[in-house]
Amino acid sequence: MEKKSTKLQETFLNEEEKILIWEDVQNAFEKFFGAEVYSSWLKNVTLLKEYNDYLILGVPTRFFRDWIVSRYLDKILSELKNFKNSINRVEFKITDEHKVNASDINKIEDFNKVTEIKDSILNYNRLNPNLNFDNYISGTSNEIALSSSKKVCEQVSRYNPLYIYGGVGLGKTHLLNAIGLELEKKTNVMFISAERFMYHFIKSIKKNDMVNFKDFFRKSSVFIIDDIQFIRGKEGLQEEFFHTFNSLIDKSSQIIISADRAPMKLDRVQERIKSRLAGGLVVDIDTPDLDLKIKIIKKRLEDIQNQFKENSNISEEVIKFIATESKTNIRELIGVINRIVTFSKIHKKVLSISDCKNILKDVFNQAKIITVDKIQNTVSNYFNIALAEMLSQRRSRPLARPRQIAMYLAKKLTTRSLPEIGRRFANRDHTTVIHAVKTITRLSEKDEEMKKNIDQLHSLLLEE
Repeated sequence: MEKKSTKLQETFLNEEEKILIWEDVQNAFEKFFGAEVYSSWLKNVTLLKEYNDYLILGVPTRFFRDWIVSRYLDKILSELKNFKNSINRVEFKITDEHKVNASDINKIEDFNKVTEIKDSILNYNRLNPNLNFDNYISGTSNEIALSSSKKVCEQVSRYNPLYIYGGVGLGKTHLLNAIGLELEKKTNVMFISAERFMYHFIKSIKKNDMVNFKDFFRKSSVFIIDDIQFIRGKEGLQEEFFHTFNSLIDKSSQIIISADRAPMKLDRVQERIKSRLAGGLVVDIDTPDLDLKIKIIKKRLEDIQNQFKENSNISEEVIKFIATESKTNIRELIGVINRIVTFSKIHKKVLSISDCKNILKDVFNQAKIITVDKIQNTVSNYFNIALAEMLSQRRSRPLARPRQIAMYLAKKLTTRSLPEIGRRFANRDHTTVIHAVKTITRLSEKDEEMKKNIDQLHSLLLEE
């Protein structure tokens, strides 16, 4: 194994080198991206090492790397090809506050530690240094999830897998990120979203390269995957995830997973996968209570004040009002704070409760968001049938009619497309959804009982 590594390094070192004039490349970047983007993100990118088909570029921090990779990498590669057509990938190495040490540049034995980006979609381990345990605000709704996450960092693989679930914007990704930051100090961490895992999977199939795919994902000591509900209904992806999961467990790797619901409520997911997910430490994050929302608001105001070096002009009375009235998640709550602080700065006034009511009337008065999942659960409960039965292929009237009603409501009350609605109903065709909508529309116009059912379901869905 050591000989193979040495040979690889020699190949790496002996690549044909062609010298780029980096100043010319930077001038092209400024012209292409504009002065503002260039000055903010690309000005401090340095050329560390040049090879025939790829470059190693230096960036000052991890944050710079992640931002550039996620937003500009495609265009950077395109521009680089104008100077040297053979370039097909870029690797990024983090330098120390813009200072590039010549000895570090020549440490080619460390090239495996460089974050390798072979194309713009192939992103993993994009850990955000700002999402750590220190700035995670805890309360009764998330304290168990927080303590469990810290425990996993202290005793790796003892609680395996760790499964964190909760609604959108409640801090699941923050916790996964914090775990990743803590554990990457001492071991090999893989942090990826379920969506990107799928991308890797599909790409490997297309390239007939499943061996490398399996090896790549099964070698990590800590495997963190976000939004696992994304694999619902994707049989091939579930099969591969199942084997990856088992392989990692067998080698005592720690697995951390997040989702928007409990394991056993993941519909269109293999039972054997749900069983394994439920077999570890399962913790939830609930919607924040009043005390936690007040803490979050005050922390955000403190951060803004530190950033702009001026008072935010938001009184305790207004803070409590916003926390009480806001029914949104944490992410949206922070957006609300940003909004009122901006208004206060523009108008240079201390905001009253009346001002806040006017500024945030669209937020406080907005209708409850209705999802396809909520419709499915509400309809199945209303007709007293199991959700799995309603979504099954059975065509008996007691199941088919509620299924059609659910499809009808999904079309009327959500922004989902017909094909997307069909997929949420056990991968049915969009024509099935069209037929359901037409049938229920016709019946509700003629049948009083059907109209009554639709009205009652509508009311239930709009309830808090």
